[in-house]
Amino acid sequence: MKKTGLIIVALALAVSSNAQENLNQLLAAGVADAERFSASYIKPANDGLAYGINTGWFNNAKTPKRFGFELSIIGNATFISDEDKQFVLDVSEYENIRFPDNSPNKGVATALGHNDPAQTVIITYDDPIFGNQEREFELPTGIGSQNINLIPTAFLQASFSPFKGTQLKARYFPKIDQEDTKLGLYGFGLQQDFTAFLSEDNLLPVTISGLIAYTHLDGSYDFTDEGVVEGENQRIETETNTMLYQLIVSTRLKVINFYGSVGYLSGKNKTDLLGTYRVSDGFLFSEEITDPFSIESDTKGVLTTVGANLSLGFFGINAAYTIADFNSASLGMNFSF
Repeated sequence: MKKTGLIIVALALAVSSNAQENLNQLLAAGVADAERFSASYIKPANDGLAYGINTGWFNNAKTPKRFGFELSIIGNATFISDEDKQFVLDVSEYENIRFPDNSPNKGVATALGHNDPAQTVIITYDDPIFGNQEREFELPTGIGSQNINLIPTAFLQASFSPFKGTQLKARYFPKIDQEDTKLGLYGFGLQQDFTAFLSEDNLLPVTISGLIAYTHLDGSYDFTDEGVVEGENQRIETETNTMLYQLIVSTRLKVINFYGSVGYLSGKNKTDLLGTYRVSDGFLFSEEITDPFSIESDTKGVLTTVGANLSLGFFGINAAYTIADFNSASLGMNFSF
C-alpha cells in the first residue's frame, strides 16, 4: 500500500503493505482460511476507529440559547493497548495453515501490532499436477512496525439550537481522494438539555442532558496497478456505521465548567476484498478467485467521559478523556455565535 501519511486511511482500509504483499499466499491457503485470518487481523483496527470517530460530540451538558450556533474543531487520540496488538492464531480453526514448529497456537500481530520477530506459517494447497504442496510465508504485520501507538482523528463540527434546550449537531471529515485512496466521514447528532424544561425556581445545581448521534465512515483503496496478485479491478472497500447514546452532566458556572458522561456505543463494520485474483505458486498452480470475501463485525461497549470547558466570550476550549475498550483524549476549540 502506498504510504499516504494518514493513519486514519490505513486503519479505515484495514490493510498494511505486508498484508498485500502476502495476499497471493494467503489466498492460496483457501478463501475460508484467508477470510478467517483477515477477520481476526482487522477487527481491533475497526473497533479502535469506531471509538475514535465517536469522541468530542459534546463539550457541555448545557445547550446554547435558542438560535445559537457553534462551530468546533476537534482533535482526538485513541490509544492502542498491548492486548489489541495481537490475536491468538489457533491452527485448529484453519484448514490449510500450520506453524513450522507445529505449535497449536501463537500470538500474532493484528493490523495495530507488529510481529517481532517475524512470524511464519506453512500453508497447504492442492496443485493440479503434484497434489498437496506446502509453502512457507511470513504473516503480515501492522502499524506497530512503525512505532504507532495511537489512532488520530479530527473533525469539523457545527451545531444549531432551533429550540430552547435542543441542539442539532453535524460533523464532517474533509473528503480524501488521493491517488487510489478515498475516504469520507459524516455524522449527525441531537443533544437535549432536560433541565431546560424546569422553571427558574426549580433549577438544579447541575445541567443534565442526553445525546444520540450517528456516524458513518467509508473508504476504498484500489491496488490493481501495484501488481500484488495478477488480476483486475482489485480493491478494498470498508464501511463503519455507529450509534452513540450518552447521558451528560455538567456544572452551571459562567467561565469554566466540568462535565462527565456515561454512554453506550453500537457499531457495525464491513470490509470487502473485491476484484479478480489469479493466485499462483509462480510455476504450475493457478486459480482464479472473484470477490474473495466480505468481513462483518460489531463494535459495542460502554464509554465514560470526564472533561472541562473554558468559555471566554464567543471562544471556548475544552479537553476530555474517555475510558472505554479504547481509551482516548480529545481537545476542541469552539466558536459560538
